[in-house]
Amino acid sequence: MPAALSIGDLSRATHLSIKTLRHYHRVGLLVPADIDASTGYRRYTTDQIPTAQVIRRFRDLDMPLERIHAVLETSDLAARNELIAAHLASLEQNLARTQSAVASLRDLLAHPSAAAPVTHRRVPATTAAAITATITMAELVPWYLGAFSELHATLEARGIRPAGPAGGTYAGELWADERGQATLFIPTAAEIQPLGRVQPAIVPAAELAVIMHPGSPADLDRAYGALAAYVADHALQVDGPIREYYLVGREDTAEENAWRTEICWPIFSTGAAAWTHPNGPQPQQSPTQS
Repeated sequence: MPAALSIGDLSRATHLSIKTLRHYHRVGLLVPADIDASTGYRRYTTDQIPTAQVIRRFRDLDMPLERIHAVLETSDLAARNELIAAHLASLEQNLARTQSAVASLRDLLAHPSAAAPVTHRRVPATTAAAITATITMAELVPWYLGAFSELHATLEARGIRPAGPAGGTYAGELWADERGQATLFIPTAAEIQPLGRVQPAIVPAAELAVIMHPGSPADLDRAYGALAAYVADHALQVDGPIREYYLVGREDTAEENAWRTEICWPIFSTGAAAWTHPNGPQPQQSPTQS
């Protein structure tokens, strides 16, 4: 029969504070083997030491208490390993994000002004298949991925080839208020019929200041910052949504360094730019504003 331990002895044996052990008792994670009815003293046993040590190591890995409880209560080895593997995968994702953020910060500190050149472009009105929604900043990435897949699947099912690179327009409120309208679109040669969230749209003609962002969207703010500074320095600002064109993305290659995104800021007409298309010169269209 295992020997009894006071809560103080278990604390010394496991390097878990008495306060922590009491909390684990309250939440049902590590329940004493016995509680004295008159004094309320908690008594543990020596065979609870390994359990306490396992809990301590899981907490060192930031595993939530409810997940630790699920691991300890699961008798099925495969299910237990699956719970642990899921947490380890989450840690690896967090580590990758941290490493990416560190690398980005170091590059920003080393090259604070590094940016691509800014050009001007006038684009004609374009027919497109589009999905529009009012979203929050927290919803932006999952919404983008879902809408992008749905647009491509819809066009493919109808045998319609894109007439240019996909793009998106984003209202200023999305950044200023963390909630605003976003539209993801794929240009088409002719107007399409509505299907679910996918609707026909006209992407308006515009004159734009354009900067190319290479690589992951994680550093997209640097290109935005450089473009905003250029537009402000040249007093070209006009109201209107920011436009992005996705020339090379995750659907083309898994290599993030090869991705290319154009960020386009609406500006006053300077009369210096010809009508162009994100992929380069295209047959002239008569620009019409929707």
